[in-house]
Amino acid sequence: MARKFFGTDGIRGKANAFPITPQLALQVGIAAGLAFRNGGHRHRVVIGKDTRLSGYMIEPALTAGFTAAGMDVFLLGPMPTPAVAMLTRSLRADLGVMISASHNPYEDNGIKLFGPDGYKLSDETEAKIEALIEEDLSGRLAASADLGRAKRIDGAQERYVEFAKRTLPKTLDLAGLRIVIDCANGAAYKVAPEVLWELGAEVITIGDKPNGFNINLDVGSTAPDALRRKVHEVRADIGIALDGDADRVIIVDENGEVVDGDQLMAVVAASWAEDGLLSQPGIVATVMSNLGLERYLDSLGLSLARTKVGDRYVVEHMRNHGFNVGGEQSGHLILSDFSTTGDGLVSALQILAVVRKTGKPVSEVCRRFEPVPQILKNLRFGGGKPLEVASVQAAIAEGEARLGRSGRLVIRPSGTEPLIRVMAEGDDHALVEAVVDDIIGALKEVA
Repeated sequence: MARKFFGTDGIRGKANAFPITPQLALQVGIAAGLAFRNGGHRHRVVIGKDTRLSGYMIEPALTAGFTAAGMDVFLLGPMPTPAVAMLTRSLRADLGVMISASHNPYEDNGIKLFGPDGYKLSDETEAKIEALIEEDLSGRLAASADLGRAKRIDGAQERYVEFAKRTLPKTLDLAGLRIVIDCANGAAYKVAPEVLWELGAEVITIGDKPNGFNINLDVGSTAPDALRRKVHEVRADIGIALDGDADRVIIVDENGEVVDGDQLMAVVAASWAEDGLLSQPGIVATVMSNLGLERYLDSLGLSLARTKVGDRYVVEHMRNHGFNVGGEQSGHLILSDFSTTGDGLVSALQILAVVRKTGKPVSEVCRRFEPVPQILKNLRFGGGKPLEVASVQAAIAEGEARLGRSGRLVIRPSGTEPLIRVMAEGDDHALVEAVVDDIIGALKEVA
């Protein structure tokens, strides 16, 4: 079913333009508040945000909506997305909200909703909220005496700091490690350095001076060059880069080489398997994860279950089939023993635990397999359904045949913009590139 407001990860768009307007935020607050009212108790919602200028506009609009629906609002201020999910459960709230557009530039913003269990809402629940947004709800607002109250929660950051530290064994510390942490001028700019320092590391921080405009600007997990330079400059043992809302992470080793989410999943899977911590003999990733990861896991007797792109689909598969490790190549790692969503800082701590346990340099710990050549190209199109055209389908079928059993081909429309993504991988780089170029060529003729 086509949806008007919610996309693959909440509601997202350019700030102060539909759908990210104060008017819609007010309506979302009312609709979501009514959808989650279930009885006569005092209902509560926690709201966190990243450091975008537009957060100052969206936060009070949401607050007005929730209080109008009779919900008490707990305001957390700048906090990582996984902290909001954790505090939703910890504070026994009926709903959690994160105001963020993740790794996007400051001009964008978004609204992510979490249920009382700390998990992102199902498609069905989002559809229910969408239907309510379209209704006249004036007759369902709280009575004057039943309006909600709003207050800032003192100590929210300290709660998350302690939570993150407790994901490591009490006997493990990070003394002697020199760590550069890049906070992307985003939501974790206070808590991430604090966690690492309290665990005993020598911490050098970049991307920790947000001004409303510089979130993800030439820093963070999508722009690792600043982190690479800093790791070289200070001769650090490791570099850690979060994104704007700190739900994803990439690592830079002591040589300045970037380590992506596939390698990080391999590290965690191997370590947890060795320690008997995997709840299933395998992990969950998306169709975009490298074939090299799948082969490496197979060599350990572990499986790789693949889902559609999007961390919500990874989490859904994990919950339905009992996995406790999953993630995406982009650096979303979901470790369900600790978190209900991706947590970049907690994921980094698990990598640091392996570094500490093995006593080996990060470059050795985090290079578990040689990635298979993988090429991804995007084609923007103006409308229609080019993937259904016979000539395009023929090019796709030919590409699959040429790659055979030693490669993979993934073609999908973007969930957020008018793009078709064509990805192929295999042992022969030239063949992979030719297959992608041929399909892109066929698409250009009809798109």
